[in-house]
Amino acid sequence: MNVTLSNNTVIPAIGLGTWKSSSEDAYNAVLNALEAGYRHIDTAMIYGNEEAIGKAIKDSKIPREQLFVTTKLWNTDQGYETALKAFDLSLSKLGLEYVDLYLIHWFKGYEKQMASWKALETIYKSGKAKSIGVSNHNVHHIENILKNCEIKPMVNQVETHITLQNVFLHEFCESNGIVLEAYAPLMSWMIPDLLKNETMITLAEKHDKTVPQIALRWLNQRGIVAIPKSVNKDRIAQNIDLFDFELSKEDMDLLFTLNTGKKLFTDMDNVPY
Repeated sequence: MNVTLSNNTVIPAIGLGTWKSSSEDAYNAVLNALEAGYRHIDTAMIYGNEEAIGKAIKDSKIPREQLFVTTKLWNTDQGYETALKAFDLSLSKLGLEYVDLYLIHWFKGYEKQMASWKALETIYKSGKAKSIGVSNHNVHHIENILKNCEIKPMVNQVETHITLQNVFLHEFCESNGIVLEAYAPLMSWMIPDLLKNETMITLAEKHDKTVPQIALRWLNQRGIVAIPKSVNKDRIAQNIDLFDFELSKEDMDLLFTLNTGKKLFTDMDNVPY
């Protein structure tokens, strides 16, 4: 199952997240994910595991053109020249000739944002990033890029899950040709709350699936790309086993009622790092 970006780049609808995965865990998780059928791997410079992920990709022997690899520009490297250098370093650590998606990791002010975005446009034109976008950007952040850019963002990766559904942000992104991508789609460290939710349990029993599979399929049917993080081989496999069932409109509508606006990660306008 894939989603097509505005520049016709194809992104697999489910990817493996690697935030807080040690190098050893990331290496093994990537190999297990690729064996389970994943072709989309998400990392970032700040995760400190780009080298391990690059080694896993190489050791998997899967042809590069079959994979979709994302990494991100960290806050301290924002700016035009610094972003170009940071990208080259990430590419070197990954051991790749190009990445499929390069993102500005967080909004750190409009001046840095646009200097960084100009760098991403340069990288995109060079062919070293097949697509470019942002992460942790809200509507007003993206509007600034749209007013001042040559190339529009293709992806916005933000925290999105059952209790933080981002309906308005999703609609805004869709109206501007930007694909929304969900990190923490299983509520990260708050996954116990997801697993014990009675509505989720009822739907999981109805479809003979796990609660995480229901949560991920709901995002998938909204057209949102999801990058669940796991280092457990069985759960990695379960998280991509989503395409042999479909949630009904009634199921989808029921899940929409679980939205509380509860955010687990940093407010996107007040990033202290």
